[in-house]
Amino acid sequence: MNWTLILPELVLALAGLAVLVGGVIPKRDSSFAINMAVLGSLLVAGVLVLAQGEGTAFAGQYVSDAFTKFTKLLVVAGAALGVLLALDWNVKQGLAKFEYPVLLLLSTVGMMIMLSANDLIALYLGLELLSLSLYVVAAFDRDNGRSTEAGLKYFVLGALASGLLLYGASLVYGYAGTTNFDRIADAIAATDTVPFGLVIGLVLVLAALAFKVSAVPFHMWTPDVYEGAPTPVTAFFASAPKVAAIGLLARVVAGPFGDMAGQWQQIIILCSLGSMILGALAAIGQKNLKRLMAYSSIGHVGYALMGLAVASEIGMQALLIYIAIYLFTNVGAFAVLVAMRRNGQALEKVDDLAGLGRTDPAMALAMTLFMFSMAGIPPLAGFFGKYFVIGAAIQGGFITLAVVGVLSSAVSAYYYLRIIKVMYFDNGVGALDARPASLSVVLAGTGLFTLFFFAFPGLFLSAAQAAVTALVG
Repeated sequence: MNWTLILPELVLALAGLAVLVGGVIPKRDSSFAINMAVLGSLLVAGVLVLAQGEGTAFAGQYVSDAFTKFTKLLVVAGAALGVLLALDWNVKQGLAKFEYPVLLLLSTVGMMIMLSANDLIALYLGLELLSLSLYVVAAFDRDNGRSTEAGLKYFVLGALASGLLLYGASLVYGYAGTTNFDRIADAIAATDTVPFGLVIGLVLVLAALAFKVSAVPFHMWTPDVYEGAPTPVTAFFASAPKVAAIGLLARVVAGPFGDMAGQWQQIIILCSLGSMILGALAAIGQKNLKRLMAYSSIGHVGYALMGLAVASEIGMQALLIYIAIYLFTNVGAFAVLVAMRRNGQALEKVDDLAGLGRTDPAMALAMTLFMFSMAGIPPLAGFFGKYFVIGAAIQGGFITLAVVGVLSSAVSAYYYLRIIKVMYFDNGVGALDARPASLSVVLAGTGLFTLFFFAFPGLFLSAAQAAVTALVG
């Protein structure tokens, strides 16, 4: 057994246990030191992922290849940014408890296990470790009714999705005779006609994973949970776990069910179309920024699924580039939301951004970059993401998907531009509180990535191509 392949997950799990033990020892406020230790462990895990060899472990249940490296690095980056966003927020909200970074570490372990899963059982274990951690952090502000409501809603609907996944996995096992991805693929390839029960199992598994990525029609939890959860938690929800779930979805459909593309393509296409349309239209009337970003994230999932629906190497490559760009642009936008405080009170309305262009030009400029990028305005990073997925759809003959993608992008530009209009042309009631250094670091890093992506797209293209070759080769 090549146990050294799991060193990144092992380091994060042990770090989580160490923080958990250290956190219960009575001492002076040590939240900053704990958060720095968590960031250090995430950095070590990222280095170990880069140095990770390729192969399988645990009787074929765990796999390490270029695809897992690409997606795991995105997840680790998203988790680190999530910790940075919460540093000052948790202190000011009275939530600076050591359990928060522990839960983020454990959720990261779950995401990494998901991405390396080569078996339905390993997939479920990673997904549940992630989900259980997210249920708790959604309700982390337990004295806030909206936060506890968000945690409860997410838990109830998440339990339903887990049930669908298990039932679907049991049907797949019943008809394929195995839960291992490689042997499922062999069993499907060996039969002339795919059993109907296996198709039903695949549909249930896809439904459960569509819930995790908040794709239409399994998106119903997203606006309420995003609005009710603490803002740094919402930022984390919309970044690393979403990237991990999309990566897992890509591995499931391209690996064990690669020969059933005719069955799962229809589901992915419908989810993509519905997500793009709903994301564009439902966000127009939103006055709460977190709800607006929830519908925005649903729309972006639709674009990512467009790349998956093409069911080709070019489509998969476009998918990976899109989720990488989405991760950093989205975290940057949420950094602005986390920084929105006036007289010590957290703000989350669109109108609360009024006058930001005069009172804090740097943050307004960063938010403008993120909004233009999400709208797909060249030469920002978001333009390249949409360019690749829509180009892959056209090349694959999915003209309807491409047309809906372009039209949805045009419609969604309205509410992105409305935020810019409010910042620069509306009169505000006063300046926002000074933002902490941690948020300035996140804004600067994600802003530079968004602005200068056009100067180094080859780095991501080559990495994505290697990842796709490992996945479908």
